[in-house]
Amino acid sequence: METKPVNSSRLPLTLALLFLASCEATNEPEIRGPRSQPATALGIYAPQQHRLYDGRFNISASNVYQVGSLNDTPPWDHMGNDAGDIKAVAGNISIDVNEIDNTGTFTADLELSEGRYVVTLEHIYEFSPCQDGGIAAFLYEHGDAGCGDSNWPKSLLYIAGWGYGSATLNGETLYQDYEIHFMVTQGMRHRETLQVMLNPDSGNAGSVNPAAQQLDFYIRSPARSALNHPNREVFDHFFAMEVTWR
Repeated sequence: METKPVNSSRLPLTLALLFLASCEATNEPEIRGPRSQPATALGIYAPQQHRLYDGRFNISASNVYQVGSLNDTPPWDHMGNDAGDIKAVAGNISIDVNEIDNTGTFTADLELSEGRYVVTLEHIYEFSPCQDGGIAAFLYEHGDAGCGDSNWPKSLLYIAGWGYGSATLNGETLYQDYEIHFMVTQGMRHRETLQVMLNPDSGNAGSVNPAAQQLDFYIRSPARSALNHPNREVFDHFFAMEVTWR
């Protein structure tokens, strides 16, 4: 009996339709996590899939803003999404980490009204599994990403780090063994107003501007306070609107 040749050009479409049909039949939920989000129209390769990927991110940031101040009286809001209490500060932020090895350095050296303020990440630490050992690259976080909290909109994070560190003010220890998080993200703040839109009007994509990048970091106390937002006794938050890759 003569067999008909298979039209190979139609195989990808056929397989895709079969996959969608199987998902509908089993009512499988949409996958949501640091490397997968629903309704994405573009897929990218994970860093580890590239033969030249060495894991090193050498980044600096400037045009820095402080949310609130070091000595605000509670209750205060140090997220600053409405940009109502922010001010420009001089200084520079430096990242030099290896995502594969979970090693490297993060330092912010800033000039505040109180004096020279230096934050140093001293111990890289994974607080949750999606943080991939404490240094993670190309992941979705915040918003409804299923990784991180909802204090920021969902964004693709190019590089992020977590751990413990210290801060000094004019050479004197201000904080020791406080939690630190830094992240280089898509543009979360409006270029002119510096305001943040937490939730999109519709769709699954985060309320970010992919044509821009920014860097955020905070250092926060282990001690909590329900008076403040976020709910910590100390939450020093800074963001930078100019990011340079080296």
